[in-house]
Amino acid sequence: MEIETKSIDRAGLEKLFSQWLSRGKRIMAPKKIADRIDFARVTDFADVSLDQVQTVQSPKSAVFPRVEELLAFRHANGEVKISGRDIAALPETIVFGLRPCDALAFASLKAIFNWDFPDKLFSARLEKTTWVSIACARADEYCFCTSVGGGPGAVTGSDILLTAVGPGEFLVEIVSEKGRALLGSAAELFQPGSAQIKESHLARVEPAFAMEKIAPALAALFANESFWTEQSLRCLGCGACAYVCPTCACFDIQDEGGASGKRLRCWDSCGFGLFTLHTSGHNPRPQQNQRWRQRLMHKFAYMPERQQIVGCVGCGRCARACPVDMNIREHLLAVAEART
Repeated sequence: MEIETKSIDRAGLEKLFSQWLSRGKRIMAPKKIADRIDFARVTDFADVSLDQVQTVQSPKSAVFPRVEELLAFRHANGEVKISGRDIAALPETIVFGLRPCDALAFASLKAIFNWDFPDKLFSARLEKTTWVSIACARADEYCFCTSVGGGPGAVTGSDILLTAVGPGEFLVEIVSEKGRALLGSAAELFQPGSAQIKESHLARVEPAFAMEKIAPALAALFANESFWTEQSLRCLGCGACAYVCPTCACFDIQDEGGASGKRLRCWDSCGFGLFTLHTSGHNPRPQQNQRWRQRLMHKFAYMPERQQIVGCVGCGRCARACPVDMNIREHLLAVAEART
């Protein structure tokens, strides 16, 4: 659909938020929790934090929970009875206040979960979620969205994009039919708006590298063991980068219980030594440099080749969360420079 543009002031936005809550919508938004800002369920607009460059965690848990029940089982009278999830019972959710890079990430997750066989739980959650993003007025040294196809004011992936264009005033871009439906009952809260004023209110993020050069460079460097050893010397294999990443989709499946129990899908990471450990004891990636190489190859070579999408949105969370200051932007620059 053609993007529709309006404007709304902060008081109107608070009223709109209250309307969503009164209609029984489950709302996740950036919220201060102890000394950090993360996505969490909110029931009051006053609890929403909008001033940070980025949250610690991404909002991907709205469609890909950290731990998710896939089915329940029960052994009885020599039989195993299995009950699946009631997909219809999944809640209608609004994710409010995510950044454009976060919204862009769900295309990567969709490409993974629906690559060969559609993942019904993921797809159902995605269908029941509406994304109300807020454009970036500030960026920091970890941001590189413009290098991977995004931007501080990009609309791709959002149903609605808000841009702060003055004290207490927001430009509203209605991107999808889902976004239009969400705002349809509150027309009185909006005024006409023009996207022409948007650009001057966005952060400036200069491209750090040419994305089209990264995949060929990675292919040329694949067998260069010394390069990957140097890149990964500081890596602890802690998995922090994967757990804050909006596009990482590695998971493990475990059964919990005995005669009765649940089958659970849990976040995992290809950076963990156990992730590729076979039952035989063989591990095809026993060393950390191989696991670091896999991380970059998957996001920047394998996914573009197999699914025609980059597995990174340049949000910078992995670098901010890394306890040894491994900055993926700097590593990709080294990859690009090693090719020349």
